[in-house]
Amino acid sequence: MIALVDCNNFYVSCERLFHPGAFHRPVVVLSNNDGCVISRSDEAKTLGIRMGAPAFFMEDMLRSHDVAVFSSNYTLYGSLSQRVMQVLSSFAPEMEVYSIDEAFLDLSGHAAPGRLAAAIRGGVLQDVGIPVSVGVAPTKTLAKMANRYVKKSKLPEGFLVLDSPAATAAVLAATQVEDIWGIGSQYAAMLHERGFHSALDLSRAPDDFARRELTVQGLRLVHELRGIPSIGLEETAPPKKAVCVARSFGQLLTEKDDIREALANYAAAAAQKLRAQGSRATVIQVFVQTNNFRGQDAQYHRSINLRLPVPASSTRELIHHALQALDRIFKPGYNYKKTGIIAMDLVPDSQVQENLFASTDHDKEKKLMQALDGISRHFAGKPVLRFAVQGGNKKWALRQERLSPCYTTRLHDVIKAKTD
Repeated sequence: MIALVDCNNFYVSCERLFHPGAFHRPVVVLSNNDGCVISRSDEAKTLGIRMGAPAFFMEDMLRSHDVAVFSSNYTLYGSLSQRVMQVLSSFAPEMEVYSIDEAFLDLSGHAAPGRLAAAIRGGVLQDVGIPVSVGVAPTKTLAKMANRYVKKSKLPEGFLVLDSPAATAAVLAATQVEDIWGIGSQYAAMLHERGFHSALDLSRAPDDFARRELTVQGLRLVHELRGIPSIGLEETAPPKKAVCVARSFGQLLTEKDDIREALANYAAAAAQKLRAQGSRATVIQVFVQTNNFRGQDAQYHRSINLRLPVPASSTRELIHHALQALDRIFKPGYNYKKTGIIAMDLVPDSQVQENLFASTDHDKEKKLMQALDGISRHFAGKPVLRFAVQGGNKKWALRQERLSPCYTTRLHDVIKAKTD
């Protein structure tokens, strides 16, 4: 049996953990620059607040309903996610961390998966304080579906085990094809046209139809719906095929130097991600853009691809090439809202074809980056050492007017107990 453990309204739950007064109030967490809603409590959902709704247009409603509003604090969420995953790993030797708030557990060999699911919920709540839902089934797809059913139906137990044909058929029948894990909107529209409306309908689709219309991946999904394991656990996440670091500025920028500083920091972050997964970029794409929603501003959006002389993951090299690209696409006179870098055509660090005419000593560069990463790890992953071009002005920094402290990763933010 496979269990899918999913944290309930994860970002909201993280904020409530340190703000007890928000437990009985509607709560929302906003995206970068306090733009749109990316997490909602059940109370906020009841008010009709939609995912992705712009906070700017809801200020009066948020105030009138006493909604607690938080800026996204990814440092805090990442720290609590690690704690949740650590607790989950104690319940099963094989685990796939699927996202920041989800994990698949292999429960093979457990005679009472229901009792184990209850223990998992209780363990995470006791040790971390985050509520979770658990779906247990013979396959990953069915476990995902069971977990969704728990949340949609608000099952008081907080878990569901699909250990019988009747229970499985009931959940399949209650799930529309567009709500199946791995089925996108175009596939869903096609399936509805062909008469497949529910997951139960799709589970009965002929194999040749599934392979022809949904590809081999779709055939595996259909088998999973039938209770035949066809998608294994990935205990080690596969390397990303591309790495993107792009963010909107906290304010509109017109000066090239400010944008250069922002891009240098984004390139440094991309380089660190490449080294973390043992990859190098063969091509980088750099872009700049204005704010399409400001009709009063002249609009400009330009990107450029650069093929690197030698595949690179060095912070110094990526910053150098990224700023060269910016020089070619920047135009004065515009109010810029965003810039970013995408590292593409990634190759393993051990399979790099060197360039006979390259002037960079890549062995020396690699040792420098190892030292840089080692210092960063010592300071909990913070980039304490930076290149001068990364600056310190930070006019481009995100707007986070409702940011909560980093309670679990910053010493001076740790909650202090007072005694009388």
